[in-house]
Amino acid sequence: MKGKPVRAVVTVLALWCAGLGAAAQFGKMSFAYALFQARFPDHGPVGIGLLVSVAGIVGLVFGTTAGLLVAQIGPRRAIVAALALGAAMSAGQVVDLPYAALFATRVVEGFSHLAIVVVGPTMIAGLAPARHQGLAMTLWSSFFGVTYALLAVVAPGLLAGGDAGALFGLHAVWMAGLALVLAQLLPPDPAGVAHPMTGLLRQHGAIYASARIAAPATGFVCYTALYVAVLTLLPPLFPAPWQGPVAAAMPLVSIAVSLSFGVWLLGRMSAVRLVQAGFAVGAGAALVLGLAWGQVLVAVAAAMLLAGAMGIVQGASFAAIPQLNASALDRARASGAVAQLGNLGTTTGTPLLAALIAQGGPVGVAGFALVLCLAGIAIHAVQARRRAG
Repeated sequence: MKGKPVRAVVTVLALWCAGLGAAAQFGKMSFAYALFQARFPDHGPVGIGLLVSVAGIVGLVFGTTAGLLVAQIGPRRAIVAALALGAAMSAGQVVDLPYAALFATRVVEGFSHLAIVVVGPTMIAGLAPARHQGLAMTLWSSFFGVTYALLAVVAPGLLAGGDAGALFGLHAVWMAGLALVLAQLLPPDPAGVAHPMTGLLRQHGAIYASARIAAPATGFVCYTALYVAVLTLLPPLFPAPWQGPVAAAMPLVSIAVSLSFGVWLLGRMSAVRLVQAGFAVGAGAALVLGLAWGQVLVAVAAAMLLAGAMGIVQGASFAAIPQLNASALDRARASGAVAQLGNLGTTTGTPLLAALIAQGGPVGVAGFALVLCLAGIAIHAVQARRRAG
């Protein structure tokens, strides 16, 4: 009997490692950005930026469709195929591909990434026992932050020779290895499961009309729009000695708070309530940030508080998926919606905040964060009333 819990733990950790590989599909391009600028000077910053972001655009367009498709073909087959496909694309990127071919591999990686981030939380929610579900889902939610922290250590050495081949080759090996591991660890897909793939627009409408399936995603979009934009654009606004430390500390504080205090709180309140509490603390931090910007130590403390609050929101948002949805099908649909609206937030948040900073400086950051935090609280309040009614 002891073997089953141990196998479940190992499988959850392997799925989380697959999430690290999925996040690295973005991270490897971010860290190699300057190399591609030098390789493709005629494509400009927009063309190079698209190499990074196109994988996310796939998720924005096809997020909920992926949730439906995963339920159709089976989560085990979907994630193993996605990891193998991601490995193949990274292996192909080891050589110096022309821009069009590289862009095509990035589009394919977008589908690989999307399948992993839909299957990962769905399967973890099913594998983790109820008393540890909050911890397991919070661990999953950390995959992007942990990946970027690891790449910050590993990538510079691999890229030091002026070529991205070593970094991309390591990523290919990681993805292929996890495809083999998960093919052995994951339970077989249920036989005879079939869900109609016709009427996709109607099914999308049904997903977002559901106060249970859509709730995690409709709050999560406020988080992604805020978190990525603030981590990118807030640190450079601080005086020079503080910029580097703030940029390094904010994601680490977010991860640490999520995996410690966030997990502890999930054992004491519902995930939705915790999301709202995190947004409330974030709103307070935004007010302090705006009112005390001239006092550097207070502003830095407010930035750390905001990062910690968003770590709480991040973990609790994923924990809300299984708390609100009992069936594997609904969890897959909810995960697809989270992927879709999460990509909407990451795509729109940074340019919007950049425009606000150009008009209002640090006050624009504070106002942006305050509005999104209050919107996150209000959205979950509306969805909770709909579920109660």
